[in-house]
Amino acid sequence: MLSKRIIPCLDVREGKTTKGIKFKGNVDIGDPVEMARFYYEAGADELVFYDITASSEKRNIMIDVVRRVAENIFIPFSVGGGIRTVEDMRAVLLAGAEKVSVNSAAVKNPQIISEGAKAFGSQCVVLGMDVKQVEKSEKIPSGYEMVINGGRTFMGIDAVQWAVRAQELGAGEICLNSIDADGTQEGYELTLTELISRNVGIPVIASGGAGRPEHLADVLTKGKADAALIASMTHYGTYTVSEIKSYLDAQGIAVRMTW
Repeated sequence: MLSKRIIPCLDVREGKTTKGIKFKGNVDIGDPVEMARFYYEAGADELVFYDITASSEKRNIMIDVVRRVAENIFIPFSVGGGIRTVEDMRAVLLAGAEKVSVNSAAVKNPQIISEGAKAFGSQCVVLGMDVKQVEKSEKIPSGYEMVINGGRTFMGIDAVQWAVRAQELGAGEICLNSIDADGTQEGYELTLTELISRNVGIPVIASGGAGRPEHLADVLTKGKADAALIASMTHYGTYTVSEIKSYLDAQGIAVRMTW
């Protein structure tokens, strides 16, 4: 049985780690390089770094921060935000990341997924999905719609259909974020996570809503996720990575124990 992964997420704005609720009201909470090192030493399986305003501000990702984070950790490291071309992907990978996450740019230009997979391998290409629950319709039969530009722009694209297409184009993993659950600490969006997980054959990372270890247990079992992204519950010191893993291990969920 493959171990489930616990992945802290560092949302970065203007060089600082930040956290908001449902993509709003962000507050700066620390230095991303220091926090990355802290999580590496705490036993995190991977890290995710998002430059959350790069796409909406139409600028490139902060490569210097990526490079400094990569110099301080020795676990897989995924980077997203402002990645629009294969050249952007190459720059991020050369700066030390193992994976690149494409979100807004992939919705606008799906071929970036296939181009990135051809150039670097599917294992390097993560599809980031920001999803909002809406009324079911002919265009959005699942009731979940793709939203880009940091939650600002509704695209009229069904989330399940987009996940399936992205897999066909060569995405090697999906990081699925529920805007409705983001930052609430009230639990992941289990219906959405299970729906995507059931319709694709690549790993799905659940994101948005973690507040207690029980929430991770739910999304890794009922939601069928392969990994869980965490932020608020550990950023503010409510729980440690080791406490979360110990709880999951006690529930019979396979995790990588390092202590």
